[in-house]
Amino acid sequence: MKTAHVKRAFKYRFYPTDAQAAELSRTFGCVRKVYNLALAARTEAWTRQERVNYDQTSAMLTAWKKTEELAYLNEVSSVPLQQALRHLQVAFTNFFGKRAKYPRFKSRKKSRKSAEYTTSAFRFRDGKLTLAKMAEPLDIVWSRPFPEGAAPSTVTVSQDAAGRWYVSMLVEDPTLKPLPAIDTAVGVDVGLNHLLTLSTGEKVSNPRHERKDRARLAKAQRQLARKAKGDGANRRKARQKVAKVYARIADRRRDNLHKLTTRLVRENQTIVIEDLTVRNMVKNGRLARAISDAAWADFRCMLEYKAVWYGREVIAVDRWFPSSKLCSTCGTLRDKMPLSVREWTCDCGTTHDRDVNAAKNILAAGLAVSVCGAGVRPQRRTPGGQSATKQKHLRREP
Repeated sequence: MKTAHVKRAFKYRFYPTDAQAAELSRTFGCVRKVYNLALAARTEAWTRQERVNYDQTSAMLTAWKKTEELAYLNEVSSVPLQQALRHLQVAFTNFFGKRAKYPRFKSRKKSRKSAEYTTSAFRFRDGKLTLAKMAEPLDIVWSRPFPEGAAPSTVTVSQDAAGRWYVSMLVEDPTLKPLPAIDTAVGVDVGLNHLLTLSTGEKVSNPRHERKDRARLAKAQRQLARKAKGDGANRRKARQKVAKVYARIADRRRDNLHKLTTRLVRENQTIVIEDLTVRNMVKNGRLARAISDAAWADFRCMLEYKAVWYGREVIAVDRWFPSSKLCSTCGTLRDKMPLSVREWTCDCGTTHDRDVNAAKNILAAGLAVSVCGAGVRPQRRTPGGQSATKQKHLRREP
């Protein structure tokens, strides 16, 4: 497998000066404004059964900058504004291709604060990154090695809800090479009591990150609820405390999933999973919180793009495959298998652990369909040959 052209994002935290923070905050606001203006224009045209493309919105941006009301758009770099229009074009392309819902307007309070710069709007020399409209380079904490001699093609600056600043640089990583092929394969059954159960019999405990910080989160949320509504400083500080608790939970969850997926990809040539519809499963009010904390969708996404990176294969078995009710020894299918049943004995005399048996069946089904090509929900491919999930998460951390 060729990986020379695989692009990978390296994300670092940085600490802006007051002037840089003010400039970036203005840029975030202008990016959001341009995106919303263009979306409104395209939506209005859509009601008239007309389509507006990127070139037309780009011409609109030029006209907006000449008006007195929107003259402040000239104060920031034009590149992030053009990138916002390109992102909107991609959103509409996905909508017309029935891959996504109709684009939504960006909220000042809830939307992600970010701006994307292309090569014409930043300078990267001797390990120092300087953005357009800035005199000084960003104070980046190089927490991981950056590919030597690599030049970023795009730079994305963002600020999360907890107030932390990040810069993500997209580069071609020459160190990404397929791992040596091996003969091992594993079936993976995800769950709530145990995060993962492998066909080898190994069970990976569920860290339950959200539950561990639930008391801290509830306290922060109570303090926020007591603050007066509006944009007051006290309410803003309380909202940031809540965001910091959520960030702590998300950081630990992501770190754990990265370690698990990297280990599975390194130790196995083929990994078989279930094609679960997590979006529908979280509609269950009793289990939604636990399912969201387990982050099964993130686990699958990480597995898939790392498998592409390292020359491995991920097979998704159809979600209706009766992995829990099927005896992995004799193939007998039971009529019912309530969730309360964690261990059962087949008519052939074999006693099964419910999750281990399911993982074994998932592995057998995946290996069978990899040969005959039936029963697996195929991954959507992009024109470049990459899966849609891989393309979407191409910029994720390894």
